[in-house]
Amino acid sequence: MSGRRVEIAIVGGGLAGGLLALALHRVRPDVATLLIERDAVLGGNHRWSWFASDLPPGGGELLGRFRTTAWDGYEVRFPAYRRRLGSTYASLASTDFDAGLRRELPAGSIIAGRAVAALDGGGVTLDGGERISARAVIDCRGFAAEGALTGGWQVFLGRHLRTPRPHGIARPVIMDAAVAQHGGYRFVYLLPLGADEIFVEDTYYQDRPTLDRGTLSGRIDRYCTRHGLEGDILGREAGVLPVVTGGDFARWQRAGAIEGVARAGAGGGFFHPLTSYTLPFAVETALAVAAEADLPGDQLAALLATRARQAWRRTRFYRRLGAMLFGAAAPETRYRVFERFYRLDEGLIERFYAARSTARDKARVLVGKPPVPVLRALGALARAGPPLQGPGQ
Repeated sequence: MSGRRVEIAIVGGGLAGGLLALALHRVRPDVATLLIERDAVLGGNHRWSWFASDLPPGGGELLGRFRTTAWDGYEVRFPAYRRRLGSTYASLASTDFDAGLRRELPAGSIIAGRAVAALDGGGVTLDGGERISARAVIDCRGFAAEGALTGGWQVFLGRHLRTPRPHGIARPVIMDAAVAQHGGYRFVYLLPLGADEIFVEDTYYQDRPTLDRGTLSGRIDRYCTRHGLEGDILGREAGVLPVVTGGDFARWQRAGAIEGVARAGAGGGFFHPLTSYTLPFAVETALAVAAEADLPGDQLAALLATRARQAWRRTRFYRRLGAMLFGAAAPETRYRVFERFYRLDEGLIERFYAARSTARDKARVLVGKPPVPVLRALGALARAGPPLQGPGQ
């Protein structure tokens, strides 16, 4: 069935795809762009957070099109100490992401609630047979564990609560690791969204992508009771993200490649391998694509594939740290790695999250009394880690 024609078709209306569509519209409104999402809501059911220093030039203006919440400073908590840091921290809910995109993008530039049957270098075929032709196609669908990469997983379950009285938490607690560890690095994440609203998330760095909702829900119940945070549940969030420690990136790229189709987002390899952050990479990629909006589809595909390889090379340090975290630290003591890290200089911590650590930063992270046994750390670096395989693989 023949259909419409656009210049750029973006498949996947999550964070990466939505920011691509927005950046293209703002920088090149003359380039007809279509955003296609399988679900009825853009962005899914997520919350993305970032430090102001994570963003590239122009990133703040792009994200400024959305309703966000920001705080001057945040806290971390560990068994041995607590610390307050001054970096600006911000958060964006997927409901506000959806609303912002629908407000900002031109009428007719979003197709939501329609699955894609196939895509190629010349366009997209929707379920039902409708064909959308395009000069360039960008695949922004999610990460697929193809077995070529190694590592572990970040598993989380969160709740948005309204408390019956002000909760008294003034700033985010991005890691409360002064909790029972339960077989992996565990921390609770707190975002005060209002005087009587708070987001509470239970997060684990663990070896398997197992999300036991019942168990994690019970642990959140107990945490909230202990800290006086009971209330009405306004929303829920859950997820499983890869923590990549190594592997054959070229083979992983080939496994997911479609000839002539560009790939962006986590599925294209744009993520922080240790923190699983994608937002700074999504912003950077969106601005880069908007600057090259006239490229033919195959050249755009080659450009993003090259940028992904460059990102892989520059994030090697974080993969090596991840390998030591999973391979050298006993699951119950992995928190000590982060406990030590958060004693370091605040600027170093900011650059770490932005994946822009300097040579001096890297040396400082590694020197001093190690939080894991040295021989086990060397062994973890020398051997290949377990392959990343999703549930059921």
